[in-house]
Amino acid sequence: MKNDVEIVKCLVVSNYKVISMNINDVSHEESMIFPNGEANCMNWVLGHLIYIRNAFLNVLGEESVWDNEKFSCYNRGEIPLNRKDEFISFEELKSYLKESQNRFETKLNSLERIDPSIINDVSGLSLHEIYHSGQFGYLRRILGKPGAIK
Repeated sequence: MKNDVEIVKCLVVSNYKVISMNINDVSHEESMIFPNGEANCMNWVLGHLIYIRNAFLNVLGEESVWDNEKFSCYNRGEIPLNRKDEFISFEELKSYLKESQNRFETKLNSLERIDPSIINDVSGLSLHEIYHSGQFGYLRRILGKPGAIK
């Protein structure tokens, strides 16, 4: 039964579309704006999402798209404002997002089923992805851009 794989694939593909639409026309400069001078900027949220996507890929038995040590500024628990000088360009982040998506889709297409021992991880990591993808819609609006999801 391949339903579990299909559910995860649907989540990952749908989320990628939502994220892509919301970050599409955002410049690097705009991605570095911290709302209220302290809330997480779009650059950090995207970098963080990719950082945790790597853990998700690893749980599925796939390689990360980057070295987490090099990109530790995007890790959970970091204070983005204090590490903003380490952030990479928004365009580079977009290419890492695309690469992670390609790896997800390739891996999920090769799976017969999700190993029951990783269901909790897959569920939690899916929730994490959905949680942060929704933030892009608000960050877009804060930047003065129209909503991307109609």
